[in-house]
Amino acid sequence: MSEIPKKVRTRFAPSPTGFVHIGSVRTALYSYLFAKKNKGDFLLRIEDTDRTRLVEGSIEYLVKTFNVLGLDADEGVMLEKDGKVAQKGSFGPYIQSERLEIYQQYIKELLEKDYAYYCFCSQERLQQVREERQSQKLPPMYDGHCRNLSKTEVEKNLAEKIPFVIRMKIPKEGFTEFEDLVYGNIKIKNELIDDQVLMKSDGFPTYHFANVVDDHLMQISHVIRGEEWLPSTPKHILLYKYFNWEAPQFAHLPLLLNSDKSKLSKRQGDVATGSFLDKGYLPEAILNFILLLGWNPKTEEELFSIEEMIERFDLSGINKYGAVFNTEKLDWINGMYIRKMDLAKLTELCIPYLEKAGLIKKKTDENFENKSTGENMTFEKIKQIISLEQERMKKISDIEESVQFMFAEIPEYEKELLAWKKMTAEEAQKNLGVIYGELEKIDETDFTPENLLNLTNRLKEETGLGTGELLWPMRVSLSGLKNSPGPFEIATVLGKEKTLERIKNAIGK
Repeated sequence: MSEIPKKVRTRFAPSPTGFVHIGSVRTALYSYLFAKKNKGDFLLRIEDTDRTRLVEGSIEYLVKTFNVLGLDADEGVMLEKDGKVAQKGSFGPYIQSERLEIYQQYIKELLEKDYAYYCFCSQERLQQVREERQSQKLPPMYDGHCRNLSKTEVEKNLAEKIPFVIRMKIPKEGFTEFEDLVYGNIKIKNELIDDQVLMKSDGFPTYHFANVVDDHLMQISHVIRGEEWLPSTPKHILLYKYFNWEAPQFAHLPLLLNSDKSKLSKRQGDVATGSFLDKGYLPEAILNFILLLGWNPKTEEELFSIEEMIERFDLSGINKYGAVFNTEKLDWINGMYIRKMDLAKLTELCIPYLEKAGLIKKKTDENFENKSTGENMTFEKIKQIISLEQERMKKISDIEESVQFMFAEIPEYEKELLAWKKMTAEEAQKNLGVIYGELEKIDETDFTPENLLNLTNRLKEETGLGTGELLWPMRVSLSGLKNSPGPFEIATVLGKEKTLERIKNAIGK
């Protein structure tokens, strides 16, 4: 690996197109971790030169998403406390559309040095060239038609205001090579590199031109980006040479793949980071999951705090092969974070989902209304309900369905569900009657999981009944579900009165 310069500066430079792709978060995360690991700066720059793809409000949404994830930039585009976009740092502007004069200055230099040229070809001609080359099974490259126009021809076309773009003049002989920090030495024949458009007809630069100018002027030391930019990097290397600038070090990340090994895209599944956050995936779990999509810690460890990520991350751990986006693994990681979370904090996160599901209505920070029964519920009571599911949850939104039975007057279910395996309805009814009679004798203050377990063990000895024969009907009568938390835990949170009421209802079924 190349020697790391004294001051590491990385950047993430997304386009404000309306949503944040999960793959973009990985690029930002690796850039952030590498900068922090090396005591450097992480910049957020907005590349809005493609005016056809802009979505209003995207910059605010994008920055807010990264703030929620904890990937705060040291420099660049940020949000003020009032939510307005701000730019902070000594190398701005950090929004490309505000840098047009800068690009004009440098495109003029390339034209004067004969490293770029005006192209007046119409869209119809370009389409014709593309189709002809494709019919010959050749790459759809520009044929250089305007590459050698005389100065007189160029001035005449400009005077007549014929629309134009400005293209980069690629050498037709030799090779362009560079050392990638992930893929090693890359060497490409210049004859295979297209005369890339640098400045579009609307006066805006293309990504290929703007990112080189910006990275140089902002003193970016390392460019970490997706593998899809690897074929374009020789063009960027040539631009650095044309300007006599030192190129940054490049690290290209392997593709993210669907389970069928196709490229992960918004056409196949939901890949918007905001959607994962809305579903109740925790920011720290999302980052932990994404960390492992293409990076190997070289140990069996799978769970890392952000501090541990910074300490352990190294570009040498990045794989060269695509990583499969496995939501089952994300569910597992998220579930592990939920289990470790403080119960009060988890309850705060769950309350908006309970409100959304129509289970509760907030009255104050400490008091809520049970919308099914009209009863008052304290935050402490809701916390007890959440505790039933903390060990079982995969994402916060699971709570909308998993605890509905706790808010119902009486849960609804088919009576057949009460019978354990080959048990008859009469046997289930009889066993519930036994449990009901014993629970009636317990004082409310002794209604704890430990005491209920002791009672059950005593009943098993006295009646010769098995665990399933006693507890399955009890659990179903309390939850109405085939799969739910244990009956002792449910009964403890419900309290004696509601527990007896639900068992009595089941006996009546």
